[in-house]
Amino acid sequence: MTNACRLYLITPPLIADLSAFEGTLEDALSAGDVAALQIRLKDVSLDAIREAVKVLMPVAHRHDVAVVMNDHVDLARELGTDGVHVGQSDMAYKDARRILGSGAMIGVTCHNSRHLAMEAAEAGADYVAFGAFYPTTTKTVEHMAELDTLSIWQETMETPCVAIGGITAENARAVAGAGADFIAVSGAVWNHAQGASAGVSALLEALAQDSLDQDFLD
Repeated sequence: MTNACRLYLITPPLIADLSAFEGTLEDALSAGDVAALQIRLKDVSLDAIREAVKVLMPVAHRHDVAVVMNDHVDLARELGTDGVHVGQSDMAYKDARRILGSGAMIGVTCHNSRHLAMEAAEAGADYVAFGAFYPTTTKTVEHMAELDTLSIWQETMETPCVAIGGITAENARAVAGAGADFIAVSGAVWNHAQGASAGVSALLEALAQDSLDQDFLD
């Protein structure tokens, strides 16, 4: 049987009320197994990101959820997050590893490129991220990815892969079945009509169904 695909949450790009979102996050993480929370806030000050991490990281850690900073490597070191997620800018991974050390979890955006992913994996990245797989309103999509990319990666490489971009409870099963080790989601949880807890539950139910499918195939 293949390893079960797990959930990787990403914060909304803007948190208007941090105190209220602290409760929302608690509800979401109480709904079931979540592997990681990425702090990805856009168009806000570094102080706003600092405050968000200081409030949200204790919630995540109470649920044994790793906290990953998006992009801001120096801030990740300052605040003691579990790791960082970096893009494809020159030397991004090497700089992050030099600054954070061997114990940090570092993930790298690789779009739909197995070549970029192989370079990141060979350099020592803890995971590679492919996407977007579906249209999303969370961020501007510059690269679309194919499910075959996950399948080929899973067959040839050992470094875990994260699928991101437009993933919902309706399509999560297909993404997990294609070979994703983690699915990264934002809007499908925070914008769920019945609340974040229901959003997490729906996604976990879809992933559990994929695990049952894999058991049957094995």
